[in-house]
This record gives sequence, C-alpha cells and structure tokens, in this order.
Amino acid sequence: MVPPDKAREFHDETLPKDSAKAAHFCSMKITQEVREYAAKQGISEIAALKQGMEVKSVEFIKNGAEIYRKQ
Repeated sequence: MVPPDKAREFHDETLPKDSAKAAHFCSMKITQEVREYAAKQGISEIAALKQGMEVKSVEFIKNGAEIYRKQ
C-alpha cells in the first residue's frame, strides 16, 4: 500500500489545477473518516456507510427533499 502522503504527491503531479487536487483528497478524507468511525463503533465500513446515508436521507427529507435549495 502506498502511504497517503506519497499517493498525494503522485496524484498532484497528474492534475493541472489546485482545485482538482483538493477534490480528490476530500473524498479520501471522507473515506478515512468512515473507516475510523466504523472501527470505533465495531462495525463494518459498509454498515457505517449505510448508517450515514440513512441519517443524511432523513435530513434531506426534513429539509424539504429539494436538491437545489435557496440558502
């Protein structure tokens, strides 16, 4: 497995804009947070994702179930 810092270096070399570099590692950060949460809860990563999606689904419905909302 490639260490995260080295993976970031390899990734950054292939992208021309800083915004693209940040977007990918944002998803990596989320993945790491899911793994850490799952480990703390003693559940699988899939179970952690399902829990998170359920919470966000309820939140979405409570907020009017609109994809584009006025702030």
